[in-house]
Amino acid sequence: MNKFLERLKGGEILVADGATGSNLQKMGLKPGKPPEDLIIDDPDTLLKLARSFAEAGSDIILTCTFGGTRIRMKDSKYQDRTPEVNMRAAEIARKAAALNNGLVAGSMGPVGAILKPYGPLEPEEVKAMFAEQAKALAEGGVDLLLIETMFSFEETTAAFEGARSVTELPMVVSFSYDRGTRTMMGVKPKDVMKHYSEMGATLVGANCGTTLENMEAVVREYAATAPNFPLWVKPNAGVPHMDIETEQGVYDMSPEDMATYARKYVELGAKVVGGCCGNTPEHIAAIVKAVKI
Repeated sequence: MNKFLERLKGGEILVADGATGSNLQKMGLKPGKPPEDLIIDDPDTLLKLARSFAEAGSDIILTCTFGGTRIRMKDSKYQDRTPEVNMRAAEIARKAAALNNGLVAGSMGPVGAILKPYGPLEPEEVKAMFAEQAKALAEGGVDLLLIETMFSFEETTAAFEGARSVTELPMVVSFSYDRGTRTMMGVKPKDVMKHYSEMGATLVGANCGTTLENMEAVVREYAATAPNFPLWVKPNAGVPHMDIETEQGVYDMSPEDMATYARKYVELGAKVVGGCCGNTPEHIAAIVKAVKI
């Protein structure tokens, strides 16, 4: 059996890792530089960050491939090496996860443009790009695929269908509700749950977003729509404000705040909890302490 499914069926609450982008910025990633470039240019920095989360107790390490579709890598010097970039990212994450016999999730984020009928991209074109990424991540050895920070049905369904056309790995679908309990396209949690649970997602969830209170409302709507369906919850450490000197976002939720809400999410049905933007290894360590029995 797939290791991720085995641990879920064993009743374990799993803790995912924290932020990639905001932590890499603290580690020197320059504004405008695609994090995916580090996979080739500076894999040691990525490994160091991933290991810090594993050491904090993360059961699941995400690959640094949020922008790893061919179209999203248009600003990367490695666009023509897209499959290799994804495979190498999986290998880096696997090295870190091995510290505590952990799992690796292949991160697949939005392509950065809107699909028809609202934008220029053809669904089949997007489906093919996600299929290419999913195939490379699977070949790199990930344990599951994470379609994350989504906001529209059109792109998410293309991603799901593209991935499913090349692999039978478990898939998690995670939307970002940046307008309280709605996405930027007005999508509601109850409709996300209905759609992707029926399509065969292993978990449905939410990441990024706004406040921890709003995330709780999203989780409650998921749980009310499909009681006992396993959830993935990975919120930001609050709403950031800009530090003028560093030109970086500052997140105000403490490790203790994240731990308190992680417990609430688990009580509502979350089987995987973690942190998105602003979450450091210290935040993850607090979450681990709060939800592990």
